[in-house]
Amino acid sequence: MSALPIVAVVGRPNVGKSTLVNRFVGRREAIVQEKPGVTRDRKELVAEWNGRAFRVIDTGGWIATDEPLAKQVSLQAERAIREADVLLAVVDVTVGLTEEDAQVARILQRADRPVLLVANKADDDRREREIWPLVKLGLGDPYAVSAIHGRGSGDLLDALVKVLPPAPEEPEAELDADRPFAVAIVGRPNVGKSTLFNRMVGDERSVVHDMPGTTRDTIDTIVESEDGTIRFVDTAGMRRRSRVDEPTEYYSVLRALDAVDVADAALLVIDATEGVSHQDQRLAERIDGAGTVIVLVLNKWDLVATEEREQILIDVADRMGFLGYAPILKVSALTGRNLKDVLPALREAETAYHVRIPTAELNRVIREAQLRHPPPLDKKHRPRIQYATQGAADPPTFTLFATRTLPPTYLRYIERKIREHFDLGPTPIKIRVRRRGE
Repeated sequence: MSALPIVAVVGRPNVGKSTLVNRFVGRREAIVQEKPGVTRDRKELVAEWNGRAFRVIDTGGWIATDEPLAKQVSLQAERAIREADVLLAVVDVTVGLTEEDAQVARILQRADRPVLLVANKADDDRREREIWPLVKLGLGDPYAVSAIHGRGSGDLLDALVKVLPPAPEEPEAELDADRPFAVAIVGRPNVGKSTLFNRMVGDERSVVHDMPGTTRDTIDTIVESEDGTIRFVDTAGMRRRSRVDEPTEYYSVLRALDAVDVADAALLVIDATEGVSHQDQRLAERIDGAGTVIVLVLNKWDLVATEEREQILIDVADRMGFLGYAPILKVSALTGRNLKDVLPALREAETAYHVRIPTAELNRVIREAQLRHPPPLDKKHRPRIQYATQGAADPPTFTLFATRTLPPTYLRYIERKIREHFDLGPTPIKIRVRRRGE
């Protein structure tokens, strides 16, 4: 794990916290919309200024309320405050002081760590002159900043770097080569992804609520298990594009699809009480097409009547037939039932995902497969696979050099023989065919 210092960006909703985080990291990572409550989970990103790297936590807006979802968001923000080395208190200078700003300030005053007061939306000289009433918050002199335009952000970062904890003599490098196996948790809204995520990481990290669409962005955490290190990524629920009505949800879906593309594996969570939907099929096709390892997770299995379970499994096998290699886990994220099977399935998938097969052994298996079941005739000529090689791993990718075009049914036969002989298990296999002379 990285020893980078942690900076938490906190404040009431809609003061521009996510815009400020995006300004720090230099790209649009946190989802931003002129609407309160868009950020609901904590999102951690790595930023750097003047040679100092740090982790910045974008938190949901703090609100004094008993409404269940908003209360959970506020609790997440308070936890980020406890974990951080430095706190940035963000206030909207165009609105001025509010009672919620004062309540956040009182929490920060008790935190016993450096606090920088950020007067955001100071887009011009007139707004900059209006920052001084914020001194009443008792958090020191405010820094006038326009997160959206970048005005004053350099001065703020200079001040931030000065109050960071001293850098270790040998800072721990975050090398891509050593990055942990990344697992994206994906599925339609309200199927239990965040509950599963929290169970897997052993922590109440995502906000869980029975309202669809609670998770708006991707967040991740690294889990150290007995079998090694895994990075879990919790994503927003994905619906059909035609049902994505608001810009925030649209960008959430894009971010979730990006998470699938860069992940090594995906847990596709399906609500067992509803069965496999058309959207579940589309998501599975997207994951399979990306060459990402996939494990099917039938969540809420404990809520399915005993007499209905067999039919549900038949439907899964029928609708997800193109994922015949993928394991199917029947779990309850809420109670923890059968979650012990998830990590072993992922580890098996990881091993197969990185496998390298000796060329001589691969060609021996293909020769034996052709002897047992030759390719079908093609216009009075029988195709023949002359040679095969593994061109890549992650996932295993094979190139077949053939005399003629091979039909899809025969390629599936070859894939099955390769998978069975080398025990590739729950990983996709890519097969490419090159005709002689090409």
